[in-house]
Amino acid sequence: MNAADITIIIASLAIVVIVGLIAGRKRGQRAEDFFLASGRMPWWIIGTAFVSTSVSSEQIVGTIGSAYKNGMGIANWEMWSLPPYAILIAVFIPIYLRNKITTVPELLKRRYCSLAGDIYSYVMLFAYVVVFNVPVLYGGALTFAALTNTNFYIVLWVMVFLVAIYTVKGGLASVMWTDAVQCVMLLGGGLALYFVALWHVPGGWTAMVQANPERFHLYGPPNDPMAPFAGLVAGTLGLFVFYQATNQVMVQRILGARSLWHGIMGIIFAGFINFLRPLVTCFLGFIVYYWIYQMKQAAPLENQDLTFPFALQTFAPSWGLRGIILAGFLAAVMSTVSALANSTATIFSLDVYRRNINPQASEQRLVRVGQTASLIALIIAAFLAPAVGLAGGIFKYFQTGVTYLATPFISVILVGLLWKRANQQGALAGLFGGIIIQLLVVAADALFGWKIHWLYLGAIAEGLTIILIIIVSLATPPPPREQWEPFLWRPSMLLNITGESKPWYASAALWFTLYAMIFILIYWWLW
Repeated sequence: MNAADITIIIASLAIVVIVGLIAGRKRGQRAEDFFLASGRMPWWIIGTAFVSTSVSSEQIVGTIGSAYKNGMGIANWEMWSLPPYAILIAVFIPIYLRNKITTVPELLKRRYCSLAGDIYSYVMLFAYVVVFNVPVLYGGALTFAALTNTNFYIVLWVMVFLVAIYTVKGGLASVMWTDAVQCVMLLGGGLALYFVALWHVPGGWTAMVQANPERFHLYGPPNDPMAPFAGLVAGTLGLFVFYQATNQVMVQRILGARSLWHGIMGIIFAGFINFLRPLVTCFLGFIVYYWIYQMKQAAPLENQDLTFPFALQTFAPSWGLRGIILAGFLAAVMSTVSALANSTATIFSLDVYRRNINPQASEQRLVRVGQTASLIALIIAAFLAPAVGLAGGIFKYFQTGVTYLATPFISVILVGLLWKRANQQGALAGLFGGIIIQLLVVAADALFGWKIHWLYLGAIAEGLTIILIIIVSLATPPPPREQWEPFLWRPSMLLNITGESKPWYASAALWFTLYAMIFILIYWWLW
């Protein structure tokens, strides 16, 4: 890096911290102000925060590398947003906001019982620190350190320190405003590198497609090892909906919305932004592949995860673009880390401390506990981050943890929102039995050598868990009406989903239809 790169990175980080501190100063003193931003977040902040939180360091490095090695199939992880977003908008957002839900554990407690919510609280507290945050910190620090020839531990602890400055003090408002800034930085740096790199390819995109047309298809056959299309469909009601609609880190952005309309429009806006994400996180791999195998400008890479560093060193000029791109990379890491720390604080303060430790805690006390919890979560994750290298790498570490985590929770929540007969006995059977079922399904696949894609394994385990919930619920007394009625989804909710009268150009239905049409056209074009 040169002086311009270093200046850009320092200035970008300073802007993020300043924005976070300013946003934090505007919050009130109530717990709602700290954890839910007083319900005042507009749609454009929600949309950018939703995207920024879902893009992290291991994703950028891993997906660019996979695109280099395997082709366009990996882009489904960036593009396959319409089905889970439609379910989130039509089913979850109306129920969350109309019932004034503050956390996902609260939903489980009110729909089923306190124990169901407590299980989510304790499992997700562990997961956010150990399964989610640790690999993000590790991947971000490792990549940035390697690209800049900086000590890994210095990068790691500087990131933690910067995130803590605004996250601990300002709460959700600080996190979401900085997420918006970081989303712009991520897209700006990523798009700049993509188009600069594409300029090095004679004939551009058309030349790459003509040279290797088989690599430019989103569709993967059922036995595709990377992204089987049937697996994407099977996983929609499982892992994808779990992550987008019942994961506190993502849901918390919606819970801070000014209104139902702002919450829904925020997700639609995130859908439009997602159309740009493959240019940042995938398509760069196609350029590197063409540069190496068609243009013969370099030797094949020994490791596909070296694709992103190779592109940065090969295509980024010396006038500061590397600094812009690395600032965007750091923005992706810090955004995810701050969101995880804030959600950890929210669940611990509202669902563990207030309900089980100190029910009489004041608003100020809850905020202080939340601030302490977020700081401790950041420190623990930073200390554990170096251990990821001993666990088989980032991808294996993350995917294994999330796969085992998703099945029981999404099964119990979906059944509870769609079937009034589901009761607490069925929910507890699903939570405990679902974990066992998931482990048995994975063990059977390994034992018999089936080598079934993990999306299918998750769908099989989810189906079996739902059957277990239904059987146990039918064998035990039904829940009282006041327990299921507020949370039962009905088709009538679609008739006036926003609950607000808006001019035609602000219609959520209009913008969702446009988003869906573009999504369908892209899949038709790249099928």
